[in-house]
Amino acid sequence: MLRDKNLVPLSHQHQHVLALCVRLDRALQAGEVDLEAWQAEIQQIFEQEVGIHFAAEEKEVFPVAAQFADLQILVKELIAEHAALRELFARAESRSFETSDLSLFVERLARHVRKEERQLFEGLQKVMTAEQLTLIGAALLEALKNAVQVCTVPNPATRLRSKP
Repeated sequence: MLRDKNLVPLSHQHQHVLALCVRLDRALQAGEVDLEAWQAEIQQIFEQEVGIHFAAEEKEVFPVAAQFADLQILVKELIAEHAALRELFARAESRSFETSDLSLFVERLARHVRKEERQLFEGLQKVMTAEQLTLIGAALLEALKNAVQVCTVPNPATRLRSKP
């Protein structure tokens, strides 16, 4: 289903996070992980975008979605996932990740984003009117105004490398 324009700002941020997951997963597969650099980048993306994104979803999207019986269980799951992901982001900030923790981080974050895109957003678009979506879109623009609006440029240690 085509994404409603009012949810696109969140979808763009999801793309940024998935790009981080792809780069990190490739680095892990290649065995080229600078743990300190990755933790710094994870911290940066949380501070500049993900933390604001989570707060916007929790304030503007989840309460609306929870009004629909078909989405209530999903909203509870997503709130719990936000809490678990915040703990992982906090571990990156405190530089307490082990290299093996990065795989768990990638898997949980990517799965969460896909769940929001494929289940929450699709579900909202099926049950909400165009007017309701417009209202949520306006609220999201305000809630996201302090987030970085572009993908963070990776530092040299976290940039994807060409295969030889």
